[in-house]
Amino acid sequence: MTRLSISMAAAGPAITGLVLMLLTLPAFAGDFEDGMRFALSKDYVKAVASFRRAAEKGNADAQFNLGVMYSKGRGVPQNDAQAASWYRKAAEQGDAPAQSMLGFMYLKGQGVEQDYQQAMLWYFRAADKGYAVAQYNLGVMYAKGQGVTQDYQQALSWYLKAAEQGHAPAQGILGFMYLKGQGVEQNDQQAASWYLRAAELGYADAQYAIGVLYAKGRGVEQSNQKAVSWFRKAAEQGNPDAEFNLGIMYATGEGTIKDDQQAASWYRKAAELGYARAQFKLGVAYAKGRGITHDDYEAAAWYRKAAEQGYAPAQFNLGVMYATGKGVLRDDQQAVPWYRKAAEQGDEDAQYNLAVRYDSGRGVARDALEALSWYRKSAEQGYARAQYSLGVKYNNGQGVPQDYAQALSWYQKAAEQGHHGAQTNLGVLYYNGTGVTQDYVEADKWFSIASAGDYEDAKENQELMEKLMTPVQVAEAQRQAEEWIKTRRE
Repeated sequence: MTRLSISMAAAGPAITGLVLMLLTLPAFAGDFEDGMRFALSKDYVKAVASFRRAAEKGNADAQFNLGVMYSKGRGVPQNDAQAASWYRKAAEQGDAPAQSMLGFMYLKGQGVEQDYQQAMLWYFRAADKGYAVAQYNLGVMYAKGQGVTQDYQQALSWYLKAAEQGHAPAQGILGFMYLKGQGVEQNDQQAASWYLRAAELGYADAQYAIGVLYAKGRGVEQSNQKAVSWFRKAAEQGNPDAEFNLGIMYATGEGTIKDDQQAASWYRKAAELGYARAQFKLGVAYAKGRGITHDDYEAAAWYRKAAEQGYAPAQFNLGVMYATGKGVLRDDQQAVPWYRKAAEQGDEDAQYNLAVRYDSGRGVARDALEALSWYRKSAEQGYARAQYSLGVKYNNGQGVPQDYAQALSWYQKAAEQGHHGAQTNLGVLYYNGTGVTQDYVEADKWFSIASAGDYEDAKENQELMEKLMTPVQVAEAQRQAEEWIKTRRE
């Protein structure tokens, strides 16, 4: 079972620390300059020694860089407490990057006891100096309600300060807020504008998001070609959403030449990052030999990875693999729990298959009431096979009181979707006048429709039915049947 869709999961805000890189301020003679030279040549032990000498003399840049070395475990054993201590020394001298990092350490409880108030205090100090990372992180704290009452307008204000300095994550999150209408009136054009600014700075999440907007024509003129272009930029940076969507575009040939091999390749990249939908799609590719060598064992393995993450289509397909013995040893008892997991998430295919298992007692104890319950859940979602089965139950009084009107209703729903068994049984009800006024023309119409689909029972019924009808009635039934078929084809 395949389901193709362009996902719209634009990322929400994420707290970021300062990118842990050594400050490259104008060099001056002495220990700090030596530390920079050693660090750039990746001789971290000597870099630490030089930074330490400068830091102990009160050099704030060296104190910050020594904090970085402890944070990353370069030249010294990784030690968050030591990192926080050196960041604090620099922060107390007014160093904005150190203040921001100290705020991050308090936010995460790294090297210090977690304390949202302290985190905000240090972020505010750095933000007031115009430090964009701290401004962005303050926005995140207001957006999430961390240490303060959730306030999207305050979040927006801080994001704007950072965004106007060219901070790409802030620009990206402004796109998200305009897209969702958080703290601001919903506006697709504004969302696209901010996403585009961040995307042009190389921010992968924004590249993915603007790709989605181009694919959907939201805030920008719809263009699958531009969607593919932006998905590719983000995918080449390892963004799994973009990798997955690029796979979809290659699979469908939207915005690019249809190429199943490319689709499978991009699915694999996202799948290997643990992306459940990509794992499922890669499983489908293996199962169908689509763009990749057919291999049921690989298909089952990828379905399992996605299924274990709770992805319902993969759970259903894994159940099918156990039921049919493809890629795994056939095991009806293993099929049932996977069907159930998907069914409980509302997957109508799985609900139907689980109902069939309870109906037949295959892989689970036979239970007519459970079967009826799952048929109904699936049928109410519009699944034709379940609607037909529910009609049969009411028709025959199996597990429910016999009710021809209910049978008629469910047959009608399935028949309108092209289910030949339901069309035939609907014809029988009209022929017998059970649950409905007897109507030979209506009966023959449904037999004719099912017969056109080469349904043998319907052909036999049509032959018998037309012996009881006048030529005028037969002609009318045929006209109605042809009209119905024509309408559905259109």
